[in-house]
Amino acid sequence: MARSTGRSTTHLTRRLVQLYVGLALYGASSALLVRAGLGLEPWGVLHQGLAELTGISIGVVSIIVGAVVLLLWIPLRQRPGLGTVSNVFVVGLAMDGTLAVVGDLDALGVRIPVMVLGIVLNGVATGLYIAARFGPGPRDGLMTGLNQITGRSIRLVRTAIEVAVVVTGFLLGGSLGAGTVLYALAIGPLAQLFLRLFALPEASAPAVVVASGEPSTLAPDAGSGPVAAPTPGQAILPQ
Repeated sequence: MARSTGRSTTHLTRRLVQLYVGLALYGASSALLVRAGLGLEPWGVLHQGLAELTGISIGVVSIIVGAVVLLLWIPLRQRPGLGTVSNVFVVGLAMDGTLAVVGDLDALGVRIPVMVLGIVLNGVATGLYIAARFGPGPRDGLMTGLNQITGRSIRLVRTAIEVAVVVTGFLLGGSLGAGTVLYALAIGPLAQLFLRLFALPEASAPAVVVASGEPSTLAPDAGSGPVAAPTPGQAILPQ
């Protein structure tokens, strides 16, 4: 019994480490995309646009937007997990912290590698966070909630949310560019790779996984109707 309890404690500790390292790296990767200045991920475009409009740091804007989106879960009857609440705060704080350390970049020869590093690091962060299985990010909970309420496919709901977010962010001054396109194309395969790398053994059913703001990975068929709400043991990508 003691040995079994010890293994359980070690397993939980590893999951917690993966959760918070993944969220911190997610914020850091988003900050690198900001410094590269070649285009942000969809929700990053909105965060940057709101930061430009309000004068608030982009990390704090990310926290505020995450909290507002989380409030939308109430009428949608979505259930947050530890990862959901942690996502709201850790990603934004890590983003501002990284921006404070990494200064502005001017040379294109530096900005392109930083952009690529940011995208790859985001894939690593995605694998760590999702594999920890502590609940979906607030924005993905919005997606699954709308999927259940409207009966529309995951693909349609996701696309509608992302288009609205990107257009709004761009009109507010957010950055669109090659990085946005490359991120959208690369994050799905990267998430799939690192999910396998960081996967932890689990007796329960496998998690539902949707890549944040980008193509879905291991998700329900894109043309299907409503999907079951993720349980607290399931995880969906942050942002």
